[in-house]
Amino acid sequence: MHLPFLHLVIIVLLIPWPFSSVLLCAPVSVLVPGMRLAPDKTLTSDQGSFALDFFTPSNSTENTYVGIWFNDIPLRTIVWVANRDNPITDASSAMLTMTGNSSLMLSENNGHHILWMANTITGSNSSAKLLNNGNLVVLSSDSDMLWQSFENPSDTILAGMPMQATHKTHPPWRIISWKGPEDPSKGRFSVGNDLDTPLQSFIWNGSVPYFRAAVRNGYVSSNGGLQAVSPLMYLTIYMGTNGETYSTFGLSDGSSRIFYKVDYSGKTTIWRWNTSLTDWTLITSWPAYRCNLYGYCGAYGYYDNTQGIPTCKCLAGFDPSNKTEWVGGIFSHGCRRKEELQCGGQDNFLTLPAMKVPDKFVRPWNKSYDDCKVECSKNCSSVAYAYANLSTTYIDGDATRCLMWTGELIDVGKGAIGNENLYLRLAALSRKGQKSIVIKVIPGISASVLLILLLACLVWSCKFKGKHDKKGRPKRLIMGDLRSSDGLGEETHELPFISFEEIVAATNNFSMSNLLGEGGFGKVYKGLFHGNKEVAVKRLSRGSGQGAIEFRNEVVVIAKLQHKNLVRLVCYCVQGDEKLLIYEYLPNRSLDTTLPFQF
Repeated sequence: MHLPFLHLVIIVLLIPWPFSSVLLCAPVSVLVPGMRLAPDKTLTSDQGSFALDFFTPSNSTENTYVGIWFNDIPLRTIVWVANRDNPITDASSAMLTMTGNSSLMLSENNGHHILWMANTITGSNSSAKLLNNGNLVVLSSDSDMLWQSFENPSDTILAGMPMQATHKTHPPWRIISWKGPEDPSKGRFSVGNDLDTPLQSFIWNGSVPYFRAAVRNGYVSSNGGLQAVSPLMYLTIYMGTNGETYSTFGLSDGSSRIFYKVDYSGKTTIWRWNTSLTDWTLITSWPAYRCNLYGYCGAYGYYDNTQGIPTCKCLAGFDPSNKTEWVGGIFSHGCRRKEELQCGGQDNFLTLPAMKVPDKFVRPWNKSYDDCKVECSKNCSSVAYAYANLSTTYIDGDATRCLMWTGELIDVGKGAIGNENLYLRLAALSRKGQKSIVIKVIPGISASVLLILLLACLVWSCKFKGKHDKKGRPKRLIMGDLRSSDGLGEETHELPFISFEEIVAATNNFSMSNLLGEGGFGKVYKGLFHGNKEVAVKRLSRGSGQGAIEFRNEVVVIAKLQHKNLVRLVCYCVQGDEKLLIYEYLPNRSLDTTLPFQF
């Protein structure tokens, strides 16, 4: 809810010479020719949501800037700066004014030193206005928008800001970091779309890729991923009147208290205002880990975010190029093939699920999945392909998205961001040699040996019949996984075992937005299995002191106890140092809605 804001109505009178402008003494929302804004004076939006004013960073006693921030939040948060690389050095003579030719200009030394100017088409009777979404605009007398800060951003993206996805006629659109925590001048890092394709975006360190987002595989359907970050956010794709394609994020509750920025360290972050804490809460950030940096794992290597400790691995069919360096944590030389490709129908395509597909792809146009597969198979230079159906043709007129790779696979990932199949070309793996071995061995096996093998298989099948849950997942014996002499006897209990990878996917890689609570034992996250089953995931902290015995005890006791007033244990996971318990998820309701009426 926006705080009420009292506006003072100012009537501008005709002032005779020698006065050329009116100095504002109270907050207003519009600047017209003849009005100027000086330090300690404020331009506010109609509802008081945003304000534009002069500010001086806390570490500076000389430099002053003009910026926009959230006006109804007690913590000043700058979201746009006009004169980033031209600070005001004499604040006493500085002013922001609408000139006679309707240009918005920042100057000092009584207008003799121009520091910044809005690049507008000159006209008459134009005005500058700060809108309720934080957009500073210059309007013609007919209310046409001549210039806007949303098209000239600093380091922050606000709800409703058009993010240019293509650059057919306009220069590339980017947000650029501050140089330091208290230095708003342009820094090293920037964020924007790939110069070669609108399908992906980058964080750049200067002109060098620093981090690459997952290749878009659904546009509008990517709302699902956006809402996993925050349920308040949704994405819109549209075609502008200038022929460029834009995307923008909106907020379902109409609030503007969520913003996206790139900071001086190179991280991109999404923040949400927390009223109870009176502070900003970090929703998510990229890159999450060092191995997520662009090309960190080298050619044919990939980072795996689904592990307890994310690290680099080689793609299937590849080994480290330098095993000594690889073991020592140096991955830049990447991986090399175990067997060279043969082509001519002798190669196979291995499906790698839940991947962030590589950079440097080629896109054949208007291809179905079958066409894409055939195109890749018949091209001996092709080493991988991926396919998706886009939900809009706004970007480039083609709703199919066939991608092929003919060079080294670089910047591949698994988990966290990106969730699609990558089809990797591998050699036939000595298929002829394997076949010859089988031909030689089988004639030497007697009928009696074959009969024994058949009976053994039959016994094994009967023994383990029924040891699967409804999803086909094996039910592991708890006593078999975690043995203990804890006094619970030698009774064996069955409970579905789930893989760590499934839990990572269900909790969006243990995203902070899914965190339900935490304590000395560890943290509890909300998860979503199979698209619709809500669960609570208890992830034990390595420092909690709970070892295998204590963990087993908790699993066994809760598995034995079944009561309507006890949360049911659904399954569990043990992988390396990771110990996780998955419970049914119950919404946070009052106890009187659960217990029957007793009076």
